[in-house]
Amino acid sequence: MVAAEKSKTDKKVSAMLSAHQIVLRPLVTEKGVYGSGTLNQYAFEVNPLATKEDVRQAVETLFNVRVVKVRTMNRAGKPRRHRFRKGYTKDWKKAVVTLDKEDRINFF
Repeated sequence: MVAAEKSKTDKKVSAMLSAHQIVLRPLVTEKGVYGSGTLNQYAFEVNPLATKEDVRQAVETLFNVRVVKVRTMNRAGKPRRHRFRKGYTKDWKKAVVTLDKEDRINFF
């Protein structure tokens, strides 16, 4: 019953986010550039509260493209140290968005 209550609150919070608050930044890496060129897939860092449907709507409104598929994954923070202190980088959420054949996103 607790999980059902949590999902209801997540839906309420994600519904209040705007498109710029959902898609935080594009991930431009070697793997991502290869995916955009051959598979028409683009990777983004997204808000951890956003659902797949939220990401779909945000990408469609921000870039004026048609989204075919959205895959999301939660990435755990990595252990890091600075001098004598140990810590972790922040946890974040990654979304890989597949676009329609005719659509492209130009970051440069």
